[in-house]
Amino acid sequence: MTDDLSAEKSPADTRAADIAAVRAFWERLGLPGLIDVHTHFMPKQVLDKVWQYFDSAGPLTGRVWPIAYREDEDARMQRLRDFGILAFSSMLYPHKPDMAAWLNSWAAEFAARTPDCLHTATFYPEPGAGEYVAEAISHGARIFKSHVQVGNYSPDDPLLNPVWELLQEHQIPTVIHAGSGPAPGTFTGPAPVNDVLERHPELPLIIAHMGMPEYTEFLDMAERFPNVYLDTTMAFTTFTEAEIPFPPADRARLLTLQDRILHGSDFPNIPYPYIESLDALQRLDLGDDWLRAVCFDNAVRLFGIAV
Repeated sequence: MTDDLSAEKSPADTRAADIAAVRAFWERLGLPGLIDVHTHFMPKQVLDKVWQYFDSAGPLTGRVWPIAYREDEDARMQRLRDFGILAFSSMLYPHKPDMAAWLNSWAAEFAARTPDCLHTATFYPEPGAGEYVAEAISHGARIFKSHVQVGNYSPDDPLLNPVWELLQEHQIPTVIHAGSGPAPGTFTGPAPVNDVLERHPELPLIIAHMGMPEYTEFLDMAERFPNVYLDTTMAFTTFTEAEIPFPPADRARLLTLQDRILHGSDFPNIPYPYIESLDALQRLDLGDDWLRAVCFDNAVRLFGIAV
């Protein structure tokens, strides 16, 4: 009788299968690889605290949340490259004042040594936010991150007016986690974001996680404002559908907005293998052209990525 342990896959075999599954997805579509607009790289001491929070099943996650890719920075970057991710981001965010400028300094250094990373920056509603955002832009920032839930601030805070003005002027997108999932915050929800867009109607925003659970309201926003996108981060996966399902009545709108939906994964902070983020999109059954647009073409156009 074969020993049960001998039948288990080795770590190397598991890693190889993980990589092969992702590569098979984009190879079937005839793509040169994938672009992931929502991945997290940040200073080690900050990421360690983020992982500790997930481990504790804190109130902002609301459930047990194992980290699927708990590897060191170099291993995580290599994993993405082995997957065939041609460009990715370093989503990072402050939870208090006097933190964003330091994070931006780290992110600029990270981008300088990581040519396939979209130079990412962030901000917080505080005096001087406009100045350090302008500095980040001058240093080549191509995408910003705003986390309304963790930062516990309103996107409509007057201290952010100069930030939104700059980002609209330079047409630099912000990935904004403003939906009330996985757990609501004081300022989450579509209303404050809509108020910002009323004053800055050309502002490029990427609504993280498809705006869950306010999917419908954020889709409405994308239909109203020409520079509003949505990323698929964790949406449609089995993990998310169990508690925050996407409304079936809105599925046809995903086709209507095909040119404004972007693939995101939340790597490495996901509780399942990376391929699930792609299989979830496949299960929507919206066609290969939709998959190619979401997983590659839209990001190439938005960020001017050379491929």
